[in-house]
Amino acid sequence: MGAVAGLAPCSETPAFQQKAKNFRNTTDDPQSGQKRAERYAQAVCGPEGYPHLIVDGRWDHMGDFFIPSILFLYITGWIGWAGRAYLIAVRDDKDAEMKEIVIDVPLALKQMVASAAWPLLAIKEYLSGELTAKDTEIPVSPR
Repeated sequence: MGAVAGLAPCSETPAFQQKAKNFRNTTDDPQSGQKRAERYAQAVCGPEGYPHLIVDGRWDHMGDFFIPSILFLYITGWIGWAGRAYLIAVRDDKDAEMKEIVIDVPLALKQMVASAAWPLLAIKEYLSGELTAKDTEIPVSPR
């Protein structure tokens, strides 16, 4: 791994090597500090000895930022789709407002499990026209 923007492998950075000696154990594992230092040593560090993320789009750095970003977007989309599905499921209920305040847990869990496939469900609803509203359904206020 070559130097990027003045960064060097942490294992070759004197400041990081000094900091790594002082890594504390943060779990019950008496080697957790040492193991963390070994993982960080595979990253790239600045002259101050701190690991940096490289987000320049190169494939050898995909695990630093791109993959966690996609995972974050998937999880947030999943939560949002589950909430949307729950609100759609309860909107015609006689107690809809109350079910927004006091969550119907079995129904919410059912919607959460079903929403795991939210990207496919979103594409299906977009292509069928369910996801978007027609222009005639959107009220325009007087100006």
